[in-house]
Amino acid sequence: MKPLILASSSPRRKELLQQLRYQFTIRTSEADERLEPDWRPEDAVLHLSRKKAEAVFAMHPEAVVIGADTIVVVDDVIVGKPSNRQAAVTMLKHLSGRRHQVLTGVTIISARKTTSFYNQTDVQMYDLSDKEIDQYVESGEPFDKAGSYGIQGLGAMLVKQIHGDYYSVMGLPLAETARALQTFSITPLPS
Repeated sequence: MKPLILASSSPRRKELLQQLRYQFTIRTSEADERLEPDWRPEDAVLHLSRKKAEAVFAMHPEAVVIGADTIVVVDDVIVGKPSNRQAAVTMLKHLSGRRHQVLTGVTIISARKTTSFYNQTDVQMYDLSDKEIDQYVESGEPFDKAGSYGIQGLGAMLVKQIHGDYYSVMGLPLAETARALQTFSITPLPS
């Protein structure tokens, strides 16, 4: 069996692959993550996942490499990660009481083939008070997350409803990724 590499330093993606008992290593991608302003969100997330996978695959052509990227979209505009406290507060105020989309793109590369797909989940936030936003930002959780929140942590208290794949909001659509990995002859470790 070929070695499996996750081209991501995301602790959430690592946890998710471990949850399904995959044996893998992590190699962080140094791919350029700049986006063209006229790209549609689905094109952007697929492009980023592919660039990450390709960058690591170039150094490990004997492996099967997974690249992934997650973006938050509000009113067809991609919302990035906050650069500072004020940016996190502004993003959360913008998401308050609104529905937005979380898209996670996944690219899996081996020497014989490449597969890319994305998953979109709609997320509805509660109406958030300034106090709730300030307390959440003070926790430090928003700062490495697209849209300034993490659904798997304290950010769960901000989310009223989701329609779609919870794991995709965390950063990796597990079931879809597992099925794609099977086509590369990659399976979890037996229990």
